[in-house]
Amino acid sequence: MSYKATIGLEVHAELKTTSKMFCGCENNPHHAEPNTHTCPVCLAHPGTLPVPNKKAIEMVLLFGRAVDATPATYSEFDRKNYFYPDIPKAYQISQYKFPFLTGGSLCEVALTRVHLEEDTARSIHDKGEDSLVDFNRAGVPLMELVTEPVIHDAKTAGNFARELQLMLRTLHISDANMERGEMRVEANISVSKTDELGTKVEVKNLNSFKSVEAAIEYEIARHIAALESGEVLQQETRGWDEVKLRTFSQRSKETAKDYRYFPDPDIPKIDVSRVRLDEIMPKLPAQLRNDYRELGIKDEQIEIIISDRNRADFFEETLSATPKPDPILAANYLTSDVLGVVEGSGRTISEYSADYFAELIVMLTEKRINSRTAKDLIPELFIGGTSPEEMVRERGLGQVSDVTELRTILEKVITENESVATEFKEGKDAAMNFLVGQGMKATRGAADPALLKEIITGILR
Repeated sequence: MSYKATIGLEVHAELKTTSKMFCGCENNPHHAEPNTHTCPVCLAHPGTLPVPNKKAIEMVLLFGRAVDATPATYSEFDRKNYFYPDIPKAYQISQYKFPFLTGGSLCEVALTRVHLEEDTARSIHDKGEDSLVDFNRAGVPLMELVTEPVIHDAKTAGNFARELQLMLRTLHISDANMERGEMRVEANISVSKTDELGTKVEVKNLNSFKSVEAAIEYEIARHIAALESGEVLQQETRGWDEVKLRTFSQRSKETAKDYRYFPDPDIPKIDVSRVRLDEIMPKLPAQLRNDYRELGIKDEQIEIIISDRNRADFFEETLSATPKPDPILAANYLTSDVLGVVEGSGRTISEYSADYFAELIVMLTEKRINSRTAKDLIPELFIGGTSPEEMVRERGLGQVSDVTELRTILEKVITENESVATEFKEGKDAAMNFLVGQGMKATRGAADPALLKEIITGILR
């Protein structure tokens, strides 16, 4: 029999609340000077008491609605006891027996549970002989998701992590940037020739999709080689070396009893049924994909649009404008010209006006401007607060569509370029491009190139 790999994932995601999980400190661990967003609560000064962040609880339950998980009717927080320099209290407030969510699925991968806890501080080990600790991250709301051990290859695991990141961003509950540690993946891997699971090894803190897949593939190969040679595998926690592309042993694997969980006596029990989610539930990726496919938008454009929640919101606002713009044309310009401008401006797309963009697309559809004018307007379209209608009117950029007027202009162009006109008659297609270009120049870019081509063909044939 061939070997069968079994993989379960544990994923931590920092939630983008305004304040931390159990205190009022600003939740901004990655954009502030070290140890500037701290207080007696998140530094665990004696006598301080935690107060749960209601918004963080709502975010977890919102995620549960999206993945069809079962919400708890009753939940509580527990103390997970262990000592490490990045744990101020020498315990972490987490959840054990009564998580907020159980069950559900994503990408056809079954979920075991989703619970809420506080993040640890950040240890920094590259400052010479000393290690430093930044407590800005201590107490940040952290959602932990655990899958069932139903994944059997690295690619499926990587795809699950990608879709999870997209879901978190779509729901506006986490930025989930892996390079900043806002989303961290841990993989539990075992290999066996039978239906019984083999020895489980955990690979911690994988911070890119590429690392998730590479670490799993490495571990599967390592397990098989060890079993083939008669080696006894140890249940342990391993790290991933990005340079050497291999895992390394860190410590033996702890079990739940090692953490001595018990309910936190300072935090009241939580009645989950009191939370209302219907009014804050956005469209999910699957729904957006279906909606946009029905509009005729290409799959690759759909993925570009929905990969960023602000981008998807911008497109949704564009489509809901009055009068309604052509969705296919809007998608074409959004995924090319608009995103090119946004990415080069240092701004986010949420700073731009979807109404102005919709207005521009309507003007294009009605042939009041041409594509060249639209492309020229896009870089400044949303900066000065001037609508495209006003810019076109003030600058005289409206499209020239009077056939008689255009024919007069083009007859002059042909007379001035008789040799090129002759080349066109001889079947040289490039000659047409030149004549159209001269027509565009004569109209200061205000004509429709397709209409110019049609008129030129009529004159010369």
